[in-house]
Amino acid sequence: MRTIKQIKNLKNKTVLLRVDFNVPIINGRVADDFRIVKTLPTIKYLLHRGARKIILITHLGEDGKSSLKPVEEKFFTLSKIPKDKITFFENVRKFPGEEKNDLTFAQKLAEPGDIYVNEAFSVSHRAHASIVTLPKLLPAFAGLQFEAEVKNLSRAFQKPKHPFLFILGGAKFSTKMPLIEKYLKLADYVFVGGALANTFLQAKGYEVGKSLVDSADWQVGKLLNNRRLVLPTDFIKKDGIILDIGEVSIKNLTSLIKKSKLILWNGPLGRYEDGGAKATEKILKLVANSKAETIVGGGDTVALVSKLKMEKKFSFVSTGGGAALDFLVNGTLPGIKMLE
Repeated sequence: MRTIKQIKNLKNKTVLLRVDFNVPIINGRVADDFRIVKTLPTIKYLLHRGARKIILITHLGEDGKSSLKPVEEKFFTLSKIPKDKITFFENVRKFPGEEKNDLTFAQKLAEPGDIYVNEAFSVSHRAHASIVTLPKLLPAFAGLQFEAEVKNLSRAFQKPKHPFLFILGGAKFSTKMPLIEKYLKLADYVFVGGALANTFLQAKGYEVGKSLVDSADWQVGKLLNNRRLVLPTDFIKKDGIILDIGEVSIKNLTSLIKKSKLILWNGPLGRYEDGGAKATEKILKLVANSKAETIVGGGDTVALVSKLKMEKKFSFVSTGGGAALDFLVNGTLPGIKMLE
């Protein structure tokens, strides 16, 4: 994969930098600046080596109607970079050509640029114009964070350290089932929590009440006897709904954490939005303080890491949600292929 370290001459060049500043906005302000902060080393690297101007390309929201104004204000406050050096392109999803991966739109994006840099790992699983067609039109490279994502997440499937513990939570079975199947072969233990666990527990014949269970038939029964699969054994319930894993499950997970040399974690272990975050917080702290190599990803999990100001306690914290999952399953992404 070509990275910005391989660019021979940046003097007076205009760089089109695809970033992912699709950050939560609450009351007109950026509520979590993690993804913005992660792009700053790349931006400063490009400017330090002579780039004349950087045009930032991002989306915000799914429909493209959101104003980038709060993001721009937060960016300039954080970066302290002169405004004549940075320009924001409009919310890229405002244009139908972005999601349609339209060549004419990509050509319009490419016009003012000399070099294209992808620093948006978290959307590089999307075959959109700014991710897969724009890099065909200009010399294209990966940013520093993008490179770090690929390097660190690859540790989970390229000669991983053992014992290897994979903690998997969240709710979307469609995105997580391929991970469970793959890592039951690669990891020593796969602990499944969150709403994902409910589907397994129901298949085992346990009563899960009104808890969220995936209605599709994922044939999880064939995995139940796998010795590497670890499921919660007790829960905190409210009104017949499983909110979180209980103390015995935390104790079981704690013993696995203590003996592991590599821990990969994606997704919360409880019903996060309804107060089921206690176990996730407790386990996060245990993982952070363990002697293992620790890799954490997923929107809700990373938001909690950010809120608890624990980012530096992990070996690596990924900016990717769906992109990280796709990469962990497939070993590549559409956006990576364009930089090879």
